[in-house]
Amino acid sequence: MRGGNAHLNFEGAVKNFPSALRGKRPGRSPHSAWELLEHLRIAQSDILEFSRDSNYQSRAWPEGYWPKSPAPPSAGAWSKSVRAIRADLEAMCALVADPSTDLAARIPRGDGQTILREALLLADHNAYHLGQLVLVRKLLGA
Repeated sequence: MRGGNAHLNFEGAVKNFPSALRGKRPGRSPHSAWELLEHLRIAQSDILEFSRDSNYQSRAWPEGYWPKSPAPPSAGAWSKSVRAIRADLEAMCALVADPSTDLAARIPRGDGQTILREALLLADHNAYHLGQLVLVRKLLGA
């Protein structure tokens, strides 16, 4: 879930991303770097909360999983999102590593999902969108 091997990790994808380019959509790209970053944050948080919170409530799809604007709403929004992604990733890793977590047990509020399935979903989803973020970065010349 932390990346590596065949995929760039999160830290490499966001390191020194120029603030002037965070809200730009290159060419006909449907997403800016900010949109991808926020989508990563929101979706990862959602997967984590589904995995550990018995009062979990799903967001509306798709509007609940994407920011409303292609640009960050404030100068500090990017850093705040990066910190939240790091924290939630560590929380998910801790949940998976906890010896008391039964990775194969069905999540009671789900329809067959397990913690293992959610961890794999998180890793797959993050890898996909980090790839998009790197592509947007390259298309913007950053």
